[in-house]
Amino acid sequence: MLAIIIGMTTKRAIRRRIQKAALLLSPISLLALSGSTRAQTFDSGNIVVSRSVYQNTGDAANLQIGSNLPDSKDGKTPYKAVADGSYPNVFSNAKSDPSFSVSSAIFLDQLTISGSYINTYAIPTSQIVTSFPSKSELGLNLSTNGTSLTFMGYTAPAGRLDVSNSFTPGSSETGNFVTTTPTYRAVYQLNADGSHSITQTQAYSGNNGRNAILDNANNQYLTVGNAGNGSGDGTIPNDNGVQSVTPGQNPVTAGTTPVGSYSITQNGYPADKQTKDNNFRGETIFNNTLYVTKGSGGNGINTVYQVGAAGTLPTGTGNAINILPGFSTTLAKSTTGTVFHPFGLFFANASTLYVADEGNQSLSDTAGNNVNAGLQKWSFSSGSWNLAYTLQTGLGLGLQYTVSDPNSANTYTAATDGLRNLTGKVNTDGTVTLFGITSTVSNGGDQGADPNRLVAISDILLNTSEAVGAGESFSTLGSAKYGEVLRGVSFAPNAPAVPEASQMAGLGIGLIGLAGLALRKGRAAKNLARAS
Repeated sequence: MLAIIIGMTTKRAIRRRIQKAALLLSPISLLALSGSTRAQTFDSGNIVVSRSVYQNTGDAANLQIGSNLPDSKDGKTPYKAVADGSYPNVFSNAKSDPSFSVSSAIFLDQLTISGSYINTYAIPTSQIVTSFPSKSELGLNLSTNGTSLTFMGYTAPAGRLDVSNSFTPGSSETGNFVTTTPTYRAVYQLNADGSHSITQTQAYSGNNGRNAILDNANNQYLTVGNAGNGSGDGTIPNDNGVQSVTPGQNPVTAGTTPVGSYSITQNGYPADKQTKDNNFRGETIFNNTLYVTKGSGGNGINTVYQVGAAGTLPTGTGNAINILPGFSTTLAKSTTGTVFHPFGLFFANASTLYVADEGNQSLSDTAGNNVNAGLQKWSFSSGSWNLAYTLQTGLGLGLQYTVSDPNSANTYTAATDGLRNLTGKVNTDGTVTLFGITSTVSNGGDQGADPNRLVAISDILLNTSEAVGAGESFSTLGSAKYGEVLRGVSFAPNAPAVPEASQMAGLGIGLIGLAGLALRKGRAAKNLARAS
């Protein structure tokens, strides 16, 4: 068995470290809420996990069985609540309102690479919130220069109902009858020193923003998400898919900037809804190229896409979006062939791509009947990507587990269905260590509200043998508590590089020299004036 944590060389040591990590990684909600954590700074080399904690507050606290919900099928008869605001019963309201959601607080847990807990960043709900059961939200991404961490959410209070179905201000959509207060989607940027900024956008009206990456060179956030929840595509043209958002922009005047648009007609199919073709979930940047994924919905193609030209990050509008050669071109609604469900991406190098597949959200899924769920390894050769194998051992696909409420006799039962968000690190010993967040499925409630897990695995970089890959196993480094969910995972941002002393000295000498030159020029000018 390969070492799961870098620097560990024996199975016994690995087991000890994983057992310790499982204890230390457990999210500490009370510590986060009390603010009694260590100074809010990041340390290079650590990992960061985003999570949300459900709190029965705001509009949710007033929910009673029979209450009117803020959405309806026809704009005349509101959906009725079938449960109150208590967890997990509150998410049974999705049976009445398919878009039911409750906004909730965001926490970022910083851990060492071995899983030891360091601190928690409790993001104030006055700044930004997430939609608790929206399983595609809160992906974490490093900026292109590695100094900032970004994610997306809503500028709304905690406990607001149907925030993920709300319009952005000034927008509306045919067929979407939600009465929830219009709400901006926003990019939250957290820097290595703990400072932050929030940028609002008109994009993703009627749905949600999912991921954002800061492109430092072009001063833009490249974001992905979906728009529209009714029969139309919204009044703001192309407010979904891949967007360019300028840091600090005024959302009222900025509007939206769609980077590009994909259509299934590019692969020979009849046209359908543009918003659904561009229902992107995950994204990554590798070798200055943007890649995105689509893995859900009944329209479009669930696969991996390249945005713009290779080696050049897209700016402006009209950039081409194409399926990577070798990846699936099967329609998501197809009843024949293989339909994938890709989410997170990690490039180990130019010819090795790991893809997190979240599964098809079926309780019947096991490692035997869902062969593509988990962590796929793709290799590039002869101009095309080829699936080498899918890592599943240790995930326990389809095996139910129970999370208990420490304050009551309540329990929550869920099962792992695959993986969503993903990050990784190439090691000097020829292995790749990968960290993933599991997707879940359960009976009743909302699948996005299931307590899930952080897992890790090591893979031999050059291996393409399925038999060898089958011998590698995931280990669980931590689990969400009752009433919590884990969402994104990323390495921590690095502090901006500081010039070395010799460089600073050279800079000082240069500045002194420039100052002396300016003084000499000034004197020469005065002497010339006297002479004339």
